[in-house]
This record gives sequence, structure tokens and C-alpha cells, in this order.
Amino acid sequence: MTEKELMIIFGTETGNAEMVAEDAQRMAPDYGLNATIHDMDDLSVDDLSGATRLLVTCSTWGDGDQPMNAEDLYESMEDADGGTMDGINFAVLALGDTAYELFCESGKQWDAVLEEKGGNRVAERIDLDTDFEDFTEEWLQSALEAFQNV
Repeated sequence: MTEKELMIIFGTETGNAEMVAEDAQRMAPDYGLNATIHDMDDLSVDDLSGATRLLVTCSTWGDGDQPMNAEDLYESMEDADGGTMDGINFAVLALGDTAYELFCESGKQWDAVLEEKGGNRVAERIDLDTDFEDFTEEWLQSALEAFQNV
């Protein structure tokens, strides 16, 4: 069986979203997926548009801001033409803190812009608070299963 490619990208300030991305990469082979992890800082919209399966893990910084390593890529995605993400299956795991008014705002923005640009959501976005470790594995299992089937 040939492994299917899965691009995992993360936006983080404190490393939590990167840790979740690493968990997803470790779990991916169990679902026939060959996962690669990328810091959002190292990518362009063209890199994303070349993916078939895209898993986004993104934390929210401050009052609803994108993490510093995600700002440029997110702005480029907002400016991209409609249809840029056609044919791309995606899922978003958002991290945040309910102490802030704009809880998980960055992940919500990624979820919306990927769909707006033509992406196909294969798993509902999950918005996780500071106790995210309790909930990530179950969501990652369902998301990876969805990616396995596309």
C-alpha cells in the first residue's frame, strides 16, 4: 500500500501547536499517511496549494492575533485568488485560552480562509483551551481517518 502524503503546518508562539503537529506526524503512519511537518514561516501559498491533504494546528496569540510565525502566510492566503485551495482536503485544530475574548481566533481564521479559497474541510475544526492535551488524540484520530479516505 502506498502511503498518502499529508502536509502538517503549525503556527505557534509557545510551541503547543508544534507539539500537536508532532503528535499527528507520529500517528499518521497508522492511517497510511506519510506526514511532513512545516513551520508556517517556511511556507508560501504555492507550497500549500501543492498539497492534497493539509492539517493545520494553530494557536492564537494575544487578543486574537496570528502567531508571529503564521502572520505572513495567513496574510498571503487572504490575498490569494479564490480557488487557490481547490482540490485540497483540510482540517484545522485551533488552540487558545478561554480567558481571552477572541478564543481560538487564529484557527477559526485559518479554517474560514481555507474554505473560502476552495478547500474541502474533511473534519470539523476543534477549538481547544489550555487543557488541550486531554482532547487532541481523539480529534487527531478522527481527522487522520478522514484524510485516509480522501
